[in-house]
Amino acid sequence: MSENTWNPTVLWSRPEAERAGTPLLVLLHGYLSNEEDLMGLAPMLPDEFTVVSVRAPKALGPGFTWFPLMQDLDYSFDAVKESVADLWAWLEPIAKQHSSVSLLGFSMGMAVATSLLRHQPQAISTVIGLSGFAVPGDESGFFKDDELAAVKTPMFWGRDQADPVITTDKVEYTHAWATENVHVTKVLYANMLHSVNAQEMAHVHEFLTHVVLKGATV
Repeated sequence: MSENTWNPTVLWSRPEAERAGTPLLVLLHGYLSNEEDLMGLAPMLPDEFTVVSVRAPKALGPGFTWFPLMQDLDYSFDAVKESVADLWAWLEPIAKQHSSVSLLGFSMGMAVATSLLRHQPQAISTVIGLSGFAVPGDESGFFKDDELAAVKTPMFWGRDQADPVITTDKVEYTHAWATENVHVTKVLYANMLHSVNAQEMAHVHEFLTHVVLKGATV
């Protein structure tokens, strides 16, 4: 898709007339899911946020995907760049109406969230990554990790060590990247597998309140 042509299907937590000036939290769902999936988390997030849940652009099977799986033959970093660039082209004018922009991604949605942060490090206040990963970049300059490392954006990363979906190589890459480039808060949860639980969401609520609403350092 070319810039400014993607108009995604989204769900909002509040009507348009009540959004201006509020902190924005963008929800990015996982592989083969849709915008309704993560919207169920909205009641567990701080009331001050306007929450928008975005449907990924590519229909696949029972749901939608942001790009092909990394192990698929048609995966490429160009596919990631296209998806992230389209997301930012849609989000950028919306962001100007809000006091801040935070991203929450589950599974592949965390890959999208971290990729957008790396593409626009000055524009994103924080990233919440749930049971997900970050993707390796290329030499195109699309990821501005040097700029991000100078800012050290706060990031929350929650996962279960027994997650059967996110492979060890993805976890190791994400850990190395996060340690070097963001101020990461890592929390492990037992018996959660590849999902989200109430304890994790309580921690996310606390993190967003502390970092975004109170402007505290982590």
